[in-house]
Amino acid sequence: MRRQWRKSTRSSAGGPECVEIALGPDVAGVRDSKNRTGGELGFGFAQWSRFVGTAKNGAFDRR
Repeated sequence: MRRQWRKSTRSSAGGPECVEIALGPDVAGVRDSKNRTGGELGFGFAQWSRFVGTAKNGAFDRR
């Protein structure tokens, strides 16, 4: 089964910081949308949930 990749709605069309994610049965995949054949990182759902929660709390915001 082919995974469905999606880009954040907060990503700008021409911006340099674009990533895509694909949620599978056991892993969340992350890749660079400008280099789709360059590989991907895989995270378990506990790791992915922790990352998303931390990001939503502003821990990675530019200061």
